[in-house]
Amino acid sequence: MDIKIFINALKIGKIIAYPTESVFGLGCDPDNKKAVYKLLIIKKRSIKKGLILVASKYTQLLKYINEKKIIKSQKKKILSTWPGQITWIMPISKKTPFWLTGNFNSIAVRITNHYLISKLCNYFGKPIVSTSANISGMQPCLTSKEVLNQFYKVKKHILILNGKTGNHVKPSEIRDSFTNLVIRKG
Repeated sequence: MDIKIFINALKIGKIIAYPTESVFGLGCDPDNKKAVYKLLIIKKRSIKKGLILVASKYTQLLKYINEKKIIKSQKKKILSTWPGQITWIMPISKKTPFWLTGNFNSIAVRITNHYLISKLCNYFGKPIVSTSANISGMQPCLTSKEVLNQFYKVKKHILILNGKTGNHVKPSEIRDSFTNLVIRKG
């Protein structure tokens, strides 16, 4: 597997499917509006819901979050959960595109501990969009074969990175950095 093929695909606005900590994900360049809209159409997901960004290191997220609105103790708590299976809802920066946030003034972000996603983000130099690989309302795909089967009508639009998902049964837990509430149990 040549990771450069996937990096080039991201750079030219392609959609990729890749293993995450629990399921296969669909992703693209978060700054490419056309790519994000293509992903939403393929997934049949409303733009209003917003999307998760997954990164290999915290510095990759700084363009998208407003650190000034995060108190020191909360930042310490967030960083103590990464890399890992916790996605945090954080305040957005002025540079965060609306196609990532949906109807919210916040963004969901995670520093992954999955080796393939880390490698992707390291080579790409920034985070990627991460949403479960499934058509909205259907079960998330657990293997590359399931991705092919579920997206058979649009498979020519998705480049699949083969690999194993992590050992987690449930998708990432989502917590709100403002309130500490668990939005989605992991």
